[in-house]
Amino acid sequence: MVSLRLTRKGTKDRPFYKIVAIDSRKRRDGRFIEQLGVYDPMQEGVNYKVDLEAADKWLGCGARPSVTVASIIKKARSAAA
Repeated sequence: MVSLRLTRKGTKDRPFYKIVAIDSRKRRDGRFIEQLGVYDPMQEGVNYKVDLEAADKWLGCGARPSVTVASIIKKARSAAA
């Protein structure tokens, strides 16, 4: 099953995340299928960027988002409207 989740990048004490579509059996930072966006918790204000078309494509195919990714997608949809 495909899941939408965060994969960690960056250095110690400076986390940076990519929002990716990945096989749910893969490890957190394993090889992903497609990158959907980025999330930077250290940044002030709007700290995410999401490709909503790609996210809708994966959600339509049955991918399950993690709790964090679901909230980021929800924020991106409300900001786009």
